[in-house]
Amino acid sequence: MKGLRWLVIALIGLATVVNYIDRNALAVMWPAVSKDIGASKTDYALLVTLFMVAYAVGQSLFGRVLDVIGTRMGFAVSILFWSLSIGLHAVARSMGVLSLLRLTLGVSEAGNWPGAVKANALWFPPRERALAQGIFNAGAAIGAIISAPLVALLYGALGWRATFALVGVLGFLWLLPWLCIYRADPDAHPWLTAEERAHIAGGRGERAAVGYAPGLGALLSHRQSWAILLSRFFLDPVWWLFVSWLPIYLADTFHFDVQKIGLFAWVPYVGAMLGSLSGGWLSGALIRRGKAVVPARRLSVALGGAIMLPALLLTMRAADPLSAVLLIAVVLFGFQVAINNIQTLPSDYFAGGAVGSLAGAGGTAAVLGTLAITWLVPVMTPQGYGPIFALAGALVPVGVACLWLLGGTQAPVAAPGQTSPSDPVPSMTN
Repeated sequence: MKGLRWLVIALIGLATVVNYIDRNALAVMWPAVSKDIGASKTDYALLVTLFMVAYAVGQSLFGRVLDVIGTRMGFAVSILFWSLSIGLHAVARSMGVLSLLRLTLGVSEAGNWPGAVKANALWFPPRERALAQGIFNAGAAIGAIISAPLVALLYGALGWRATFALVGVLGFLWLLPWLCIYRADPDAHPWLTAEERAHIAGGRGERAAVGYAPGLGALLSHRQSWAILLSRFFLDPVWWLFVSWLPIYLADTFHFDVQKIGLFAWVPYVGAMLGSLSGGWLSGALIRRGKAVVPARRLSVALGGAIMLPALLLTMRAADPLSAVLLIAVVLFGFQVAINNIQTLPSDYFAGGAVGSLAGAGGTAAVLGTLAITWLVPVMTPQGYGPIFALAGALVPVGVACLWLLGGTQAPVAAPGQTSPSDPVPSMTN
């Protein structure tokens, strides 16, 4: 099968679509769910916090699980448990049950991200990785685009309980093609052509010679690892601010009900989808033109930050819902340009046995930064959302600076006592 690597990343992108439909369903239907179970805005902040804490644990947990049991089964375990968790939301009748289900959903959904980074490192040479990561990240945006109108439509026809049950089925349907197509990693996959196997392996030739894959403790001794952890700690809260609170922001600021949320809440994620693909294309184009891998990633991250910051500040004064969602679309475009390249760096810096662990640790750092924002939203928004948008804007230059100051300019990272090689010059013929 020619181009099998693109089919693999497309399947992972599809899993990400399902992931975001599942996680966003509660936010879209919260006006109805909260009324039925007697919950408040503060209760919603608690549910977001529980999800994010579990998500932080799940990122590191699944990062290690994927390095141990492999990409095929790691993904299967993750999506099996998150589909069960979201489907069981249909039977929740109290905050206690809903809290437990958000915990299990958070742990299991987290496996999607280190799994995607690990698959990307296995299936793509460096010059294609950012684009492949962009395709995967576009799945998050597409899921967010689809989730609001889809969930609102299902809710209008069936109510919130049946809607949760139906979206839970999607993950089980995804498992069928995944287990059929992803039979093994590229070094042993029976459907992979010799030409494509050589293309993948050729892009990893220099990194394979170094083969440095330290454990998590040793990973944390490298400043490149901290560049990833700290940049994600400061930048990811911007994404999660809108993923978790956009429907609530529209309801509070413009008095939207579930149906109106469904009409507007998808718009910003069109920007996110375009940013995912653009950020992946940009760093890949720079590498093909002779730019070293890490400087190409850093330039792309800086551009993303330069797009995010002014749009966040303008969102503070958005006077109508259309202006608000269009400005947020620009914010999320810039975010995805930046984060797409940050998420690719673990596979640039280290060999395969450490990629899942560092990607998972990066996800945990992202959640820790997000938790502070989550609890600040109810405190800072009684008179409007301007202050929380200003705080998000202040985080952007800090996150970009962490990557530039700590990330260095060369990859891969050498083992202690060895000299770090320069980035290989990419082939112009493949």
